[in-house]
Amino acid sequence: MSITLEAAIASIGAGLAIFGGAVGTGLAQSGIGSAGMGLLAEKPEEIGKVILFLVIPETLVIFGLVIAILIALSAGII
Repeated sequence: MSITLEAAIASIGAGLAIFGGAVGTGLAQSGIGSAGMGLLAEKPEEIGKVILFLVIPETLVIFGLVIAILIALSAGII
């Protein structure tokens, strides 16, 4: 099976979509996690807010995955 140039470029774009979302999530969670641990050291009852703020950046990875799937579908890869 041979792959066309368009499909190869689309595959790279799909990979970059997931990579960008993962890097963005990691950078966001590094700051949120350290601030959250500081907050929990002083006020342990605020754990719900800390978990919520840690989960919100995970949507970046989900958006990246959806975009990668849309790219792959439009290029005929999957």
